[in-house]
Amino acid sequence: MDTARHAPPQGGLDDALLAEALLGGGLPPAAEDHLRRAGLSYHLDAQAEDHLRQALALAPGHAAVLIGFYRFYFYKGRLPEALDMAKQCLAKAARENRLAANWQDVAADDAPFGRYDTLLPRFYLFSLKGYAYLQMRLGDLDEGRAAVTKLLQLDPTDKIGAKVLLDVLERVGQDDDG
Repeated sequence: MDTARHAPPQGGLDDALLAEALLGGGLPPAAEDHLRRAGLSYHLDAQAEDHLRQALALAPGHAAVLIGFYRFYFYKGRLPEALDMAKQCLAKAARENRLAANWQDVAADDAPFGRYDTLLPRFYLFSLKGYAYLQMRLGDLDEGRAAVTKLLQLDPTDKIGAKVLLDVLERVGQDDDG
């Protein structure tokens, strides 16, 4: 898998989000096995997706399963489906952090976003970053810009690298030869 060509800059929904403390907790062993098998059968789309669906049936709404689907769809270039999973991750992260359901209504003091060692707020930030990135890739630059702007409000020291996305937006439409 060529992740360098398709991976969102500096993260997306991965990094430390796969830490056992946040994502592995409460995951039934059978669901974990299906996630592992999905990874092993990544090159066989239907088989990998079937394992992801079985993991979802065993652990509905579990962050590890949602992120597994997000990554599968993302790296397969199925960006609209990856965006749907990013939205589901964002909704789950909002619930887990007791935040407003609409990301536009979340304020910097609603959670300890500035502390990089707090996994649940990081999950929210990375979910919003994935959402912003996919909006940009799918052509909704205004929505992507709004989400990146929100990320920088929530994380003003830019620990998750949202400024990279803002820089990309600033270059859109500029002539590289100019």
